[in-house]
Parts: sequence; structure tokens; C-alpha cells
Amino acid sequence: MVSRKFGAIAKRILAAIVMIPIAIVTLYIGSPYVEVLAIVVGGLLAWEWANMLSIPHKASYYVTAYIMSLAIAIWSYNFSVILTMMAVISAVVWFISEKEKHRRLLTLGVAYISIGIASLIWIYRSFDPSEGNFDPRYNYSFIMTAWFFLMVWSMDIGGLVVGCNLRGPKLAPKISPNKTWSGLCGGILLAMSVSIIFMYFCTQVMEIPFYDFSKFRYISFSYSPLKIRYEWNVNSQMFYALMAAVVAILAQIGDLVESAIKRLVGVKDSSKLIPGHGGVFDRIDGLIFAAPFVYLFFMYIL
Repeated sequence: MVSRKFGAIAKRILAAIVMIPIAIVTLYIGSPYVEVLAIVVGGLLAWEWANMLSIPHKASYYVTAYIMSLAIAIWSYNFSVILTMMAVISAVVWFISEKEKHRRLLTLGVAYISIGIASLIWIYRSFDPSEGNFDPRYNYSFIMTAWFFLMVWSMDIGGLVVGCNLRGPKLAPKISPNKTWSGLCGGILLAMSVSIIFMYFCTQVMEIPFYDFSKFRYISFSYSPLKIRYEWNVNSQMFYALMAAVVAILAQIGDLVESAIKRLVGVKDSSKLIPGHGGVFDRIDGLIFAAPFVYLFFMYIL
């Protein structure tokens, strides 16, 4: 039992050693390699989603639809076009999946895959210095997208290590029996810690100036009847540590959503593509669920 457990962990580590450098190097090199990697990963996710939910001989139709929608979401810079085409392709999938048991999930796959994967590209592009908002001397696209990836990975690692050792009350026993509250807390704390170290390195060691977030410069609390008032100054490290906690929670929700889908379908893993990890969906569920929220925050709130 112990040897089998360590064998599985070894496979996970080896797979991570291969996958993580590919992701980081591609982010650093930038376009068009980032978009190509997104299409490759999205294609694998589309293949898993279709084969997990559909009649085998019809899976290729859904894969084609998902990849077409994803390509439009990645390479079209017009959100009206993206949403219109996504609606049209969703209608087509709904029509051809009339006799499918999981018709709604197959149709949902158009938006879930397209928005989830494309949001990673949108986050990357939202820090493009060509827009005139960022100093071209610094690769903010790489820095901020890498920060996001690290937060999700930290949630996964912290949740696994702390949850397996401390155990305790179950987080969602009917959806994912192995998830615990201690794992969630461990993942959040590790994500916040990694964020603080990451931002300290960027701002203090590399001396990279970060854009203004004056809306969130102060956090204050007051209670007039007792004349109580507290105010905290927020620096980059504290701000992004709080953001890391939010990202970690969103990533955990994404993990639970995937678990719920697999439980509904009756499978343990989305596929066997990645040794020790299961499928692509098993590895990026948190990323693609959290990415749209993070993009919207960076683009329209910050």
C-alpha cells in the first residue's frame, strides 16, 4: 500500500517536472507560442470532455465544435463576435446531441472550454505594454500570468500535503470524499505565502514597479457608537496575498465542479493522458475555473 502510494506520488512529480517548465518557458517566450500551447491544451481538454460525455462515434463532432469555438475566443479581439459564435456553436452542439444522455453538459462544454482556456490568454494580453499602460522594459504579461499559475499550483500542493496529513472534517463528502477543510486552509495559506515571496522578489529584489491600485490602497474598519476606527496601508505584497486567497478558493471550487461532473458521469479520471495525474481536465480544472474571474478583476476592477 505504501509503495503504491509513493509510486503514484513519484509519477505526479515526474509529470510535473515535465509540464511546469513547458508552461513557464512558453509564457516567457510569449506570442504566438502561448496561443499555440493554449490550442493544444484546449484540444486535449475538448477530446476528454467529448469522450467522457458522449457516444464514442460522435465524439469527433463535439471536439471539432469545441476547438472552433476556442480558436475564435483566442484569436478574435471582439467580444461580440466571440459571444455570438459561441452561442451559434452551442446551438449546433445542442442540436446534434439530441439523443445524448449528457446533452446539457456537452453543450456547456462550448463555453466552459472556450472561456476557461481563452481567459488564460486574455489575462496574458491584458498586461501587454503595447496598450500603453505598462512599461515595456518589464514583462508584466509573463509576471502576472506566472503569478496566477503559481497561486493555483500552490493551492493544489498545499491542499494535497496538508489534507493528507491533517485530514479532519470533509469539505464536500458527497462530491469529493478526499477533500478536507484542513486541505483547503493549507492550500490558501501556501498560496498566500508563495504570493508574498513572489511579490517581494519582484518589487524588492528585481525592483519592478507595479501599476497603481489606488482603489485598494487602504483597508479600513470603523464602528461609530464606540468610536472605533482602524486603517491599514496596503502594499503590493499584502494586496496580492489577499488576491491569492481568492484565487485559491476559486481554484478549489473549480476542482469540486470537475469532481461533480465526473461523479455524475461515473468516472474517476477525465482520461489517462498524464501519468499519476489522470487527464488534462484533472490538472487544469482550477485554472480554467478561476481564470475568467481573475481576468475580469484585472481588466475591469483593478
